[in-house]
Amino acid sequence: MASTTPIDTSPAPPAPPGREDRPKSTGRAGDKIFLGLSRGSGILLLVIMASIAVFLSYRAAIAISKDEGNFLTTFDWNPAGDPPVFGIAVLLFGTVVSSIIAMVIAVPIAVGIALFISHYAPRKLAAPIAYVVDLLAAVPSIVYGIWGALVLVPYLEGLNLWLDQFFGWTYIFEKTEVGVARSLFTVGVLLAIMILPIVTSVSREVFLQVPKMNEEAALALGATRWEVIRLSVLPFGRSGIISASMLGLGRALGETMAVATVLSPSFIISLHVLNPGGGTFAQNIAAKFGEADEFGRDALIASGLVLFVLTLLVNGAARLIIARRKEYSGANA
Repeated sequence: MASTTPIDTSPAPPAPPGREDRPKSTGRAGDKIFLGLSRGSGILLLVIMASIAVFLSYRAAIAISKDEGNFLTTFDWNPAGDPPVFGIAVLLFGTVVSSIIAMVIAVPIAVGIALFISHYAPRKLAAPIAYVVDLLAAVPSIVYGIWGALVLVPYLEGLNLWLDQFFGWTYIFEKTEVGVARSLFTVGVLLAIMILPIVTSVSREVFLQVPKMNEEAALALGATRWEVIRLSVLPFGRSGIISASMLGLGRALGETMAVATVLSPSFIISLHVLNPGGGTFAQNIAAKFGEADEFGRDALIASGLVLFVLTLLVNGAARLIIARRKEYSGANA
């Protein structure tokens, strides 16, 4: 009597998280070469990032060890003094405030433009508008800076007076100093104009990827155009909007020449965003690097390290939000 081998009917173990959709290697030489190049590129990127972090940390440690002030809370920037005293309090405040202003202005407008191009405008009109938006994203920052100094700053004088008159009670928009509109608010408006094309372009491409079946199903149920966008387009593109916003925020945090051209730097922290003055990390590095000695450059590198860490934290938070959103969407699918 022949023996029979029992058949294993137990289910296969689940794939590790995040690997369900990864294609398996076919064993061909081309696939192996591509896999090696892709893996090497990822490792090379990590090595470069680690090298930058080590270099910035080493030079920053040299400067901070000789700083007679508190690097995190000191308002002054005088590494050439005797003794040297410098800190990043004003720079951190100005960088964060101007970036927040830029995001509050740019993101809603960018999403609206992206929705208009992808779902409202006729094709003959959508294509030229999309082309112009993509073209604006390629304009050098120095061009934006010159335009901001010559055109934007004079025109914002009237807006500043209007905000002071009607919203001065909020304290933030109260203008307590007389001067040209070279303030953090002006920098925020300029940065909003600069990041608008980036956020618009990425959001537009995300909205165009919405499955047509979802939109058609909503229309079949009697939904209006806005209800289709609210129920189908925006939920599908939420992760993309977050990614686009983080790309724009990254440029706003690190923008140099445009901010240096428009802002009147001063090491004073004020919640009156319409008052002239303020400072950002990138603007301070651009303004002080040429005249700094070796120790002064180490101090500027220390401020650059803070900007580097701030950017990593922002990108990490964005990735965490997107990952949680995907998990939530997958659980409700």
